[in-house]
Amino acid sequence: MGNLGVRFLIGGLAMLAAIGYKNYRDLAAPGTRPDLDNNAYWGPKLKEPYQENKAILPYDISVNPEVIEDLKKQLSRPLKAHEPLEGVAFEYGFNAKHLAKVVKYWRDTYLAKWGEREQYLKKLDHYQTEIQGLKIHFIHAKPTEVKGQKAKKVLPLLLMHGWPGTVREFYDFIPLLTTPSDKSDYVFEVIAPSLPGYGWSQGSSKTGFGVAQVAVVMRNLMLRLGFNKFVVQGGDWGSLIGSNVASLFPENVLGYHSNMCSNNSPLGSLKLLASGIFPSFFGPADSRYAHFYKGLGDLFATIMEEMGYAHIQASKPDTIGNALIDNPVGLASYILEKFSTWTNPEYRKLPDGGLTKKFTYDQLLDNVMIYYVTNSITTSMRLYSESMNKGQLALKVDSVPIQAKAGCTNFLHEITHVPECQLANKFPNLIHVTHYEDGGHFPAFEVPQQLYEDFVAFVQKADLS
Repeated sequence: MGNLGVRFLIGGLAMLAAIGYKNYRDLAAPGTRPDLDNNAYWGPKLKEPYQENKAILPYDISVNPEVIEDLKKQLSRPLKAHEPLEGVAFEYGFNAKHLAKVVKYWRDTYLAKWGEREQYLKKLDHYQTEIQGLKIHFIHAKPTEVKGQKAKKVLPLLLMHGWPGTVREFYDFIPLLTTPSDKSDYVFEVIAPSLPGYGWSQGSSKTGFGVAQVAVVMRNLMLRLGFNKFVVQGGDWGSLIGSNVASLFPENVLGYHSNMCSNNSPLGSLKLLASGIFPSFFGPADSRYAHFYKGLGDLFATIMEEMGYAHIQASKPDTIGNALIDNPVGLASYILEKFSTWTNPEYRKLPDGGLTKKFTYDQLLDNVMIYYVTNSITTSMRLYSESMNKGQLALKVDSVPIQAKAGCTNFLHEITHVPECQLANKFPNLIHVTHYEDGGHFPAFEVPQQLYEDFVAFVQKADLS
């Protein structure tokens, strides 16, 4: 009887192993590209059949002086914010005492030189074209020539920002990309769009416009401009949209580089859970960077402490959007708090949020102004609701591997990091993984030179010509 029990036990374990192996194979199986409508119309309701205007026109980002005068009046109203609790800096959010200083600078110094700031924002070439019913704004920066220097190989680059950023993040990064350098055999022709619903780009009038659909628009923008093959770079939403572009259109993407690589496929999620039990097995390939990967406990704490904004934006974006419309002080507080905590979580302990450790007030307010003068805060936040729902998950784009060569760079103070072993099924051609002991969520804004050097190192390694 004893032997029979052992046989049953062995047989049961073998069956469980077989079932587990089959489930693992099912999870690990690459997904198939969903059948998306690459010409779907996302603009407002029409009385007549839609005829796309394919013109590519220069775009004037000038702001009506009346808007600036009205903003000055709004910033001159008494600030009735509550005093922060004793001993609290930025742990509860934007510190009211420092908010008063930011508002004063904005009103008395920044707006006094608005003409100068506006000209600065105009220093790159701005364009607009219509894609699938949406007026899409983009910066188009062409490579410069250096006399006496050997000609470089030119690669088109689709460069995408996230929330609460804008194309303003790239103003120090783009010139590095377009200027020939001894560090690279390549130079880049940069297309940096305002994501739909952000800044000067029109938002969708219809539901169902998530990251996969935005990816289609971005790819169609590149085709409109004559780029059938291009490189993708992005962080935050730019990383996820870029990942979708690369997964959905492998025939167009030469390479993918991100400062926030992720893997939201079922297998990636399973490995994330397993990493909490077996951290050494699912950790980084190089143990020197183990401190970048802090485990499930830290991730859970980050979600609880820092992701409340994502929940409300994914569930009720219009509620918070309505609260911020025509409310410049609230808008600045809501946006700039992220440039404190996401740049370095330790900055929460500082009374000024460490905002000027990496940025100037002019840089930060340029970014806020783009949201304010375009009235785009609500439409920007709707991307969370449209991307974090059952319809978007049902497309299973996360399970479609990126066939292009990929590079993932990790800046120490990024919100979260994903080690190579957890990225493997999403990025089967991951050839470049790096770690830097400085920088956070906005590296193009914070450490543009470091991001540039990492990006061109990836392109050199990938040999994308």
